[in-house]
Amino acid sequence: MTIQYYKSGDYYLPDLKLQAPELSSIGKYGRMRKQYLKEHRPILFSNLLLSEELYPHLAEINQSCVERMELLIRQMADWEGVTEALKVADQMEWVRRMNNIRSRAEEIVLNDLVYC
Repeated sequence: MTIQYYKSGDYYLPDLKLQAPELSSIGKYGRMRKQYLKEHRPILFSNLLLSEELYPHLAEINQSCVERMELLIRQMADWEGVTEALKVADQMEWVRRMNNIRSRAEEIVLNDLVYC
């Protein structure tokens, strides 16, 4: 493999070009992971970017987060007795409980998968 160089002022720099990233959606959690890597793990971010593994990594993180959120919400709702019967009987109570469950599940997912 040969490396092409270009002259910039008095220096010769390698002419590195990345392939275009896949157009798969990285989603909310993928964008959050990307921002975290940029701010707190810049070396890992650069390594993933230069090896062209960043966008597949972000898509995988997003997919894992979405799946984990669905599982946690379903399990927490079962554990706390939030059912369709409650939704019919007291809709506002059901909404309050589901919002609480969703917030707790998202906090768990963010700590376990995005900010690690």
